[in-house]
Amino acid sequence: MAAGGHRRRPGGGTVPVPVPVPVPAAWQRPYLNVFKYFRVEEWKRSAREGDVAALTDARLKGTVYRIRGSVPASNYLQLPRTGTQSLGLAGRYLYLLFRPVPRKHFVVHLDVATEENQVVRISFSNLFKEFKATATWLQFPFVCGAAKGSACDRTARRDLAGAAPADARWTCLVLDLHSILSLYLNRRYSHLKSIKLCSNLLVKNLCTSDLVFDPGVTFSEARQTDLARHGVAPMPREMAFPVPKGENWHDLYDYIRFPAEGSKLPYDFIQKSCSDPAAGGQVSEDPVCQLPQPVTLTKAVRDRLSLIHQITSTKAMPRWCPVMTKNIPEVHLTAPAPPRAAPAAGQELEKNQRPRSVGDAGPSLAVGDGSIHVYAHQRSEQTIRAIHSGSEERLLPDPILKLRTIIGFGGCSTKWALWTQDNAAVVYPCHAVIVTLQIQTGEQRFFIGHTDKVSALAFNGSSTLLASAQAGPLSLVRLWDFPTGSCLSVFKTHVRSLSSLSFSYSGAVLCGVGKDEHGKTMVVVWNAAQVTRGGEVAVLAKAHTDVDIQALKIAFFDDTRMVSCGRDNVRLWRVRSGALRSCPVRLGEYHSLEFTDLAFEEGHVAEREPEDRTLFVCSKSGHVLEVDYKNVCMRSVRRLLPARPRGCQRQEKAGSGAGPGIAINSISVSSTFCATGSEDGYLRLWPLDFSAVVLEAEHEAPVSSVCISPDSRKVLCTTAAGNLGYLDIQSRDYNTLMRSHEDSVLAFSVEGIWKQMATVSRDNTIRVWDLVSMQQLYDFTAADEMPCAVAFHPTQQILACGFDSGMVRTFSLAASDLLVEHKQHRTVITGLTFSPDGNFMFSSCLQGTLALYSSVAQKSHVLRVLGNVVARDAGNGPDALVVSGDSRLLAFVGPSKYVVTVMEACSLDELLRVDISILDLNSTALDSAVRVCYAPAPRGELLVSTSSRKILVLDAKTGRLVREVSPVHKLSCSSLALSKDGRYLLTAGDKVIKVWDYRMRFDINFQVYIGHSEPVCQVAFTPDQRHVLSVGDAIFLWDFLALPAEMSPPARARSSEAAPLPGAEGSSEKLKDASETPRQTVPLPLLSSPPCLDVSSVHQAGCQSIFSESDKEEEAGLPGSSRMMANGDKDASVPVVESVGNEELVVVRPKVRQESSRAAGESANEPRKETRSPKSQCSIRPDSYRHFTPRFKASVLPQSFSSPPAGSEVLKLKAVIGYNGNGRGNMVWNPDTGFFAYTCGCVIVVEDLHSGSQNHWLGHAEEISTLALSHNAQVLASASGKRNGDSHCQICLWNIQDGVCTANLFHHETQVQAMAFSRDDRFLVTLGDYSDQTIALWNTYTYELMSSTCILEPVHDVAFSPRSHRELACVGKGGVTFWLLEQQGVDVNLKVHQAPAPDVLGPVELTSICYGADALLYSGTNSGQICVWDTETNCCFMTWEADEGEIGALVCRCDRLVSGSNTKRIRLWAVAAVQELRLKGPDASSSSVLLEHEITLDGTIVSVAFDDSLDMGIVGTTAGTLWYINWAESTSIRLISGHKNKVTEVCFSPDETHCVTCGEDGSVRIWSLGSMELVVQFQVLNQSCQCLAWKPRPVVAWGAESQHVVAGYSDGTMRVFSVSRTEMELKMHPHAVALTAIAYSTDGEMILSGGKDGLVAVSSPRTGMTIRVLADHKGSPITVLQCTRKQYRDFGVEGGELWLATSSDRRVSVWASDWLKDKCELLDWLSFPAPAGPEGLGSLPPSLAMFCPWEPGTLVYVGFGMQKEALFYNLRKKQVVEKISLPYFATSLSLSPAARFVAVGFDERLLRLLHCPAGAAQDYAGHDDTVHLCRFAPSGRRLLTASHSAVFVWELTGA
Repeated sequence: MAAGGHRRRPGGGTVPVPVPVPVPAAWQRPYLNVFKYFRVEEWKRSAREGDVAALTDARLKGTVYRIRGSVPASNYLQLPRTGTQSLGLAGRYLYLLFRPVPRKHFVVHLDVATEENQVVRISFSNLFKEFKATATWLQFPFVCGAAKGSACDRTARRDLAGAAPADARWTCLVLDLHSILSLYLNRRYSHLKSIKLCSNLLVKNLCTSDLVFDPGVTFSEARQTDLARHGVAPMPREMAFPVPKGENWHDLYDYIRFPAEGSKLPYDFIQKSCSDPAAGGQVSEDPVCQLPQPVTLTKAVRDRLSLIHQITSTKAMPRWCPVMTKNIPEVHLTAPAPPRAAPAAGQELEKNQRPRSVGDAGPSLAVGDGSIHVYAHQRSEQTIRAIHSGSEERLLPDPILKLRTIIGFGGCSTKWALWTQDNAAVVYPCHAVIVTLQIQTGEQRFFIGHTDKVSALAFNGSSTLLASAQAGPLSLVRLWDFPTGSCLSVFKTHVRSLSSLSFSYSGAVLCGVGKDEHGKTMVVVWNAAQVTRGGEVAVLAKAHTDVDIQALKIAFFDDTRMVSCGRDNVRLWRVRSGALRSCPVRLGEYHSLEFTDLAFEEGHVAEREPEDRTLFVCSKSGHVLEVDYKNVCMRSVRRLLPARPRGCQRQEKAGSGAGPGIAINSISVSSTFCATGSEDGYLRLWPLDFSAVVLEAEHEAPVSSVCISPDSRKVLCTTAAGNLGYLDIQSRDYNTLMRSHEDSVLAFSVEGIWKQMATVSRDNTIRVWDLVSMQQLYDFTAADEMPCAVAFHPTQQILACGFDSGMVRTFSLAASDLLVEHKQHRTVITGLTFSPDGNFMFSSCLQGTLALYSSVAQKSHVLRVLGNVVARDAGNGPDALVVSGDSRLLAFVGPSKYVVTVMEACSLDELLRVDISILDLNSTALDSAVRVCYAPAPRGELLVSTSSRKILVLDAKTGRLVREVSPVHKLSCSSLALSKDGRYLLTAGDKVIKVWDYRMRFDINFQVYIGHSEPVCQVAFTPDQRHVLSVGDAIFLWDFLALPAEMSPPARARSSEAAPLPGAEGSSEKLKDASETPRQTVPLPLLSSPPCLDVSSVHQAGCQSIFSESDKEEEAGLPGSSRMMANGDKDASVPVVESVGNEELVVVRPKVRQESSRAAGESANEPRKETRSPKSQCSIRPDSYRHFTPRFKASVLPQSFSSPPAGSEVLKLKAVIGYNGNGRGNMVWNPDTGFFAYTCGCVIVVEDLHSGSQNHWLGHAEEISTLALSHNAQVLASASGKRNGDSHCQICLWNIQDGVCTANLFHHETQVQAMAFSRDDRFLVTLGDYSDQTIALWNTYTYELMSSTCILEPVHDVAFSPRSHRELACVGKGGVTFWLLEQQGVDVNLKVHQAPAPDVLGPVELTSICYGADALLYSGTNSGQICVWDTETNCCFMTWEADEGEIGALVCRCDRLVSGSNTKRIRLWAVAAVQELRLKGPDASSSSVLLEHEITLDGTIVSVAFDDSLDMGIVGTTAGTLWYINWAESTSIRLISGHKNKVTEVCFSPDETHCVTCGEDGSVRIWSLGSMELVVQFQVLNQSCQCLAWKPRPVVAWGAESQHVVAGYSDGTMRVFSVSRTEMELKMHPHAVALTAIAYSTDGEMILSGGKDGLVAVSSPRTGMTIRVLADHKGSPITVLQCTRKQYRDFGVEGGELWLATSSDRRVSVWASDWLKDKCELLDWLSFPAPAGPEGLGSLPPSLAMFCPWEPGTLVYVGFGMQKEALFYNLRKKQVVEKISLPYFATSLSLSPAARFVAVGFDERLLRLLHCPAGAAQDYAGHDDTVHLCRFAPSGRRLLTASHSAVFVWELTGA
């Protein structure tokens, strides 16, 4: 056996178990002596710079290191030696034993890594004057301690910030790195990366540990007090300071622990916190317990981090506590000391739980900046801690928000957007955040650290270093390690506004251009060569200049040379001897041009010197200068002029052409072409001689910049309007990557049905975005008005918007039209909202006017207007008006800013006023309200944010103050929102977002998030509570990582019991049946239990629900469920409200009844609405193709389903290829509205006939049999078979406007044959098939079953009369049945009349029916006749021979009739004379009926839909085709087509413009992915096409003529088709049996084919010869063949290609080949074990293997085995390296070439998307059978799946 347990030859290898990763050794425990471990004295693993020396300290009696020098950055000791290394010290505490050099300053830098792999620098120094913090840097002032008794020692410590005193002492500094990161940055500590000790200080040692070492405790004292239990230990001897006998350690040395132990508060300086006897304190005899000290939190800390906790003082009302609390405990902060056992702690604490006045609070520090003071609790005996020991409790999960997507671009400038070197992503700024966007997946990565807008970006040549400049008075530059996202360096530029950056190709030199404080242009060059190794960035040279510089770039061939251009100048720069000098290029007559951008010529010729380059410079006048860089002169000048009317582009010298030139803003040059972006909005591609425009793309705004990708295949383009996109040169497609607002976003609104978001901005636009893809859907522009408020209607696709003119407009998004304008206001709209139930709309303006509108109808109208009720001086904002969750209450700030008013929403009657200003009795300033927000309905609370940075929680009914929190933000809270479950509160203030625990249960109740560079205007949860949105400078979408609260079963039971039943009226007695008679039948449980729901929402107006005791017993196991029956009909179907997402879905299920248990004398109690007759004993299919027979499926529905969270779906179904020709009447079209829908499997496809775009309605699990469209085209009914576990078929009713299923009806036991709506759409009739023999009538308003009747003979079709909603007819064996509906109240009675067919027809089946003009009814027969009936006399008066076969479809309009039959013919008849013949009765002749047209199609006619004149229509056939029919032109055009039989293979073209499918019908079909239309079809008769492959793109230029597809057939032949020439080029016969797999080699020069007998053949498509046959898998069918590239000598074998073959016996062979040299060598052989016999499997799942694109040398295998899993096998390690568990055995497999996604299909009709290595699984439904094929596109942006004959095209949108 080979290593790892694998055989090299067939027959015996097994897959080994992966070797477990060893646990790291605990080499850092219990502590690590850093200097000793890293051997600092040898200076091999550490570095020193400047004056660093080792000397012996007499007092410490050991070696110490002295670091001194005037410049700390030049004199330091560093661990480890280089910045690329890491200490990797994971200890929580860092102990630093040091002494500051007297009268000097020192600096210490610590680089620590977080669990998010971000490096944060922690610095402390006595040089710092104040605390400063950014996302990656914390700077703490260090207050040096003085010797005991000195003058300095008696001075307040805050005054000592500065140089160390003359008698500075040795100090033991303990830094709690975990708490520092947690308190100040809300991040989790991982390890210590590096330490840098800078002058001036003496250092004895460093130590890390997870233990708390107390240097004042000896080992004997530690043993006596058992401190180890509390995590406290004495200082190790090698780290301890010597203490002479009789001395106290604290008298000789300083001990500082930072942050103070047990502290929940951040401090803004580091200093000794223990009290000394000299300072008036008393040293405790117990060294462990120290006296608490007064602590003052300064404004710097509070303002910077807003992490102040609630500190109770002398106020009578505690924060966030019930108002009626009698005893208010005080919270005391003790000095840093470990906890100690206190027997009487409880009693002592209780004694002191009383309010304290200011007078008895003891000494405190008076600070006038609004600081919060914590008073030390003075006690004579030991202090009892009031803060819990141990780790602090915080809001979890941490972090609770994760930034997912930013919609925005630019901010400071729109000219910066860069390609990465791999051409896969673009990098651009969005205000203060730098975004990396993957162009294929849309995934974003963020670089966060700037505190102001980013003004410039630059990459080095390999895209490993990214430089970014920050705008503002003092520009900062950050250097980033691009692959990891970590910030390597931050430095000041000394330039006030840095406008441009340029990196050298090597990344060693960085150059920037900006303005100094005098407004003079300044050029600075930095040396960045050492930054990747932990070094600093130094200034190489800088220069001031008077010339204007618009662009500056470093020459890629020389780091010391630069070029620049600007107004009137082009200059060459060079750094030499530390000086930056420049020389101008002589421009001659072009010296006055305004030059905007420049670019160097690409490529290199060997005979030319590197600097022999051409420099292209563009200008605003359209001139392009070609500058000889080497000789510093102009070579030529061209002027680019706009195209002439003929379309030709002219090039002329400057001045010789008439008219203005193209104002060019940007230029980019590749080796073959040049791209320009101009002021006219055009991106143009030119040859290098600028002879003509090769390609151009027009934009709506001026183009700011262009950038050609490194592979020269794409051109990135930015516009002044904030749009970002790229032009794909090869496909000539333009892809928009980002659209953004041009100014600040003021407000937004989100709705949950269509998952859309609307935003309004200062740029005067209203934009609507798709929340799933975050793409812009609509853009409304108001030219002279600024929109300032926006709101979505909760249930309709209506958007309301308020403007600064006072106008309120509502728009219909469905029709993209303005609905109504309201002019109730005269000034800026400050508030706009809808009530949650959608019945009302409210608006307010700056003048204080409040308006109420009715919004039930689509066009809203005003109900009431009140003046001077809303505060005028409270400002405007998105939360100005809020409505409670039950839509009953409206709250707002007004009539003054000190008052909050609550009104009744429906009438605007005032209910409550709360004066905010008087709630804080101790405040001297009047507090005003800013924003209001309602808590969820059960809480009944109203939240108010105030100007004093508080949030007040009021009782919404009484106005009583419940609790408050303060301070919330640095400034007042601009927006607040509460989650639906009432657990989390969002607040926005200044530029940060906070997430709070609403119940304030933890020590730290909130988390802070940064990223916005401007104040946040609004923040809110999405309706599903899975995301958070915040707007200001841009739109931020955050993932909300806390799971929604799930109600526990006891709580559900309680809520169910508490909910009143309809009609109960609060009575505690059980509701009984009206007859008070107990039920005679035994109640049976439902087959599937509905979820627990509120009963009250079921009750419909005008209907009474009657429940019996038996009903209650039947529902005992279903708490919260409800049923409704009309008139005591216990056998009718019962509606149950189910909650699906945010919609209420009515589900109507039949009640199960035992007929045999009913007493004989009970006929009086039989329901009036149901007539039952005994069904025929055997269900024999009638002689009619009209009946739907579902295709046989062995697959079953999955038992579990991992549905992706809303908004986070990676896959989006873009298109479905195919139409289910097996359905009957499963296509509908409304010519008036254009609505067009058809079915494919269990999916309803709604297609726009103009654009070809599709929407997909997923609600069925089984194959859909039929559709019916209401006459007003507002409701669609669909029917499908029984799901697993259901006993009845499913009927769905869909709202066409939004595609939402509003009701599920269950009644028929087998299939639904046909459905029809009444003329007024009030009723729906459903017809069961020949096995069901039931006809049911439903009320479409209440979803109530009005009637259900069993019939003796099968019925084939049904139709309502177009003249009356009370008349309908159905046809079956031997005649027509006429029905008349008679309604009495809510009861419906049916009168039935059966009319036999004429005797002349003999025994015949009437198969189709339709009503004609006036009193005519047409019916078709299975023998080809059409009968005409008089509906007034219910008799047939005329027949004629219309076809040779069965007529299954009839449509009549006025005097024309269309018939369709199983002879594949559709005919148009002129029946104008039939109305006159009706008077003759049975003697009427058919000679007056004329056949006008006839068209033969490709299959039996199963669906028809025509316009009102029957001039055109759509027809569906059993061949899976939908045809457009135009009688006037006698044409038939194929609209939709698909495979009739099973699809056997799918594949994308290399350029992804097309895809190809093949099927058992012998066809190979090529589809356009843009239009989803069939382009080419190759048909081989009497053969099944089993497999195919598309020839890969060759290395040379790929043309249309080289597109080939190879297909393998069941007779062993292989055919090569030319796609462009639409012909077969080659036929080969390499196999004697059917082909099962086929693949091209990676260069397309060989074809590998596998057969059913296990042989693999290698054939040449050039010669048609088979050059090699491999028999290693003989005897087992080949399932997979796949080829991939490899390095030529990789794996120790020659050849540039690696390929694998998989057979159904679970064996995989891996081969290396070089076909040109005729080499093919077996590299590895895998055999996967399986159990002896399959259990519960009809047939074995396939064995599938594929190479892993993202892990070279790894393949992925799935198949039948010991476990249901996917195995990752490494060819180098010869072992399985990863296993992914699967829910079932896989039937298909595909791996994304672009991202780490694995798509797996299952026999359980399930598609699962896995994100490797351990990402969450996402399951997708929609397939109605086994998902037997799935194939990713080459780019990874699309996915093809196949289920029987249906092909699904998916897009990866949220990868």
